[in-house]
Amino acid sequence: MANACAKLRYSSEGGYLCPGIMFRSRRDICSSRMPAKLKLKSLPKKPAAFVEPMDCLAVSKLPESADWAWEIKIDGYRAIAVKTDDRVNLYSRTENSFNNKFNYIVAALSDMPVGTVLDGELVAIDDDGRPNFNLLQNFRTGARHIQYYVFDLLCLDNRDATNLKLVERRELLKSLSFKDKRIKIIDYFQAEPVELLRAVREQRLEGVVGKRKDSLYEPGARSGSWIKHRVNLGQEFVIGGFTPGLHGLDAIVVGYYRGKELVCVARTRNGFVPASRRHLFEKLKPLVIPNCPFANR
Repeated sequence: MANACAKLRYSSEGGYLCPGIMFRSRRDICSSRMPAKLKLKSLPKKPAAFVEPMDCLAVSKLPESADWAWEIKIDGYRAIAVKTDDRVNLYSRTENSFNNKFNYIVAALSDMPVGTVLDGELVAIDDDGRPNFNLLQNFRTGARHIQYYVFDLLCLDNRDATNLKLVERRELLKSLSFKDKRIKIIDYFQAEPVELLRAVREQRLEGVVGKRKDSLYEPGARSGSWIKHRVNLGQEFVIGGFTPGLHGLDAIVVGYYRGKELVCVARTRNGFVPASRRHLFEKLKPLVIPNCPFANR
C-alpha cells in the first residue's frame, strides 16, 4: 500500500493531512477489511429518521493500536441530516431543526439519496483554511464560510446501517457524492499517536478523535469505542456580569473559579452581532443579583 506525507491543512476535499506522518488513505484502510461487495438489501429495513448522535469519551492518552482510525477534532455544531421522500431535514444533536438557520446547507444536501441519514459537523472555515467557531455563530454574515463535514452514514435506502462496523459504514458512505462543494466527506487516517499529536499542536488545532474500526454506531452512547483527546486546552470562563448597551448588551464580564472564589479576569465584546446581543441580554436580565459575584471586585 502506498504511503503519503503532506502538510497539515484542511484540504478543499475535506480532510486534514499531517506533516511528517505516514498514513494510509480511507480506501486502503477499508479495502483490506471489506467484503468485495456490500449487499445493501441484506440490512434491516428502517425508515430514515433522526438518530441521536453517538458521543466520544474524553481520554488523557491516545491508544497505540492499529485498531483505531483517526480524525482531526473540529470545532462546530453536530448535525444529523435526514432525507425522506424529497425533503431534507437538518437536526441538532437534541433534534432541534437547523433548517431555517442553515437553509443553504439543507439546499446543498438536496442530492442525498432518499431514505438516507448522515452524521456530521457544521463547520465554518476561515480564509486561512482553519475552523472558526465565531464565524459559525454568525451564521448569516458568515454563510459563505460554513460547510457540512460528513463522517458517518447511519441509514441508506431506508436500510439501517448502525450495526455495521465503522469501516463498512465508511465504505457505503464512499458511494455517495455531492455536487455542492459545501458538503465534504471527511477522510480518516492512521498515524503514530506521538506524531499525530505533534502535528496537531504545531498547527494549534483543537485535538484528535479516535474511532475503533470495528465500532458499531451506538446512538446516544459514550461507550469508549469513540474517543477524543483535546490538545490545545483553553480556560473555561463563567459569565459573572454584563454591561448594557444600545442593542441590550455591550459586553460580558467573565471570570474563573479559584477554589470557591470567582475571580474576574476580563470584559469582552468580541463575537457578538446585534441579534445575539439582544438574545443574550434577555437571557441574563432575569439572573441579575444585587451583590457582585466576583471576589476581586
